[in-house]
Amino acid sequence: MAAIATRDESALLERCQEVVGYRFNDLTFLREALTHASGADHRLVSNERLEFLGDAILGAIVCETLFRRFPGFLEGELTRVKSVVVSRTTCAKISRFLGLEEFLVLGKGMGSPDGAPASVLADVFESLLAAIFLDGGMDAARGFVLPLVEPEIDSTVDGHGGVNHKSNLQQLSQRKFGETPIYALLDEKGPDHSKCFKIEAQIGRRRFAAAWGKNKKDAEQRAAMNALAQISGTEPPNLSD
Repeated sequence: MAAIATRDESALLERCQEVVGYRFNDLTFLREALTHASGADHRLVSNERLEFLGDAILGAIVCETLFRRFPGFLEGELTRVKSVVVSRTTCAKISRFLGLEEFLVLGKGMGSPDGAPASVLADVFESLLAAIFLDGGMDAARGFVLPLVEPEIDSTVDGHGGVNHKSNLQQLSQRKFGETPIYALLDEKGPDHSKCFKIEAQIGRRRFAAAWGKNKKDAEQRAAMNALAQISGTEPPNLSD
């Protein structure tokens, strides 16, 4: 692939800033973030060092977000969700979503950006995060990355990450209130072969936002998520109406 200088560098960098929603004060950071080692004059001006820093920043932001959003999660459960959200697969997926292939600077042996390996796409996402951090600080880095990773967090937590919300609620409830949660069936709808159920979690006299589920087990898990959110002072994620 041709070097960035031969592809109207200013227009390319301008377009990249529009895509990521951040305007750099120092475009040197952006150039380095987009430059793979194969396309650099030497490795110190490639994105390798930025990728190293971006990996740590991404982990810190995701860990803080998980810690604050899910006060009932134990360390092992937090770790499982984090491992999915910061994985190379997820980083490459986000790169493709943003279309960062368009802006990559690759050496001739790497082929076209459209065929860039997933590892290269993951690296450029982490490098870009580090570049934004260096240019604008942690608030700018959070502003860039949270809208991208929060859907991945929700997807992982919402029944796909092996997290047992009922168990988490029980442990939190017993520790905080000295009571065990119970689950009340409020409504059901649909034909016999495909019913949905509306269930709420209760702790003592306190009732939490109900949730619909495709079966009773799923509805109880969603109701437990609502209770955990409300106990922590945040909006329940599974509103029933």
